[in-house]
Amino acid sequence: MADPKLTAGETARVAYYVARMAKRCIASETVDRSDLERKVERVIDGARKRAEKDAKKK
Repeated sequence: MADPKLTAGETARVAYYVARMAKRCIASETVDRSDLERKVERVIDGARKRAEKDAKKK
């Protein structure tokens, strides 16, 4: 399934996590980013569930 349309809050959270990942990469390329990647996936999964729920209503 394609990525769902994100709300403004979800977009802000994803941007924040991506910025933190970039900051960690600048510090060292061997730093673990998996925790932030999971948080981004969790936000996107929540948006998918919301989109499916909205589609069922219509």
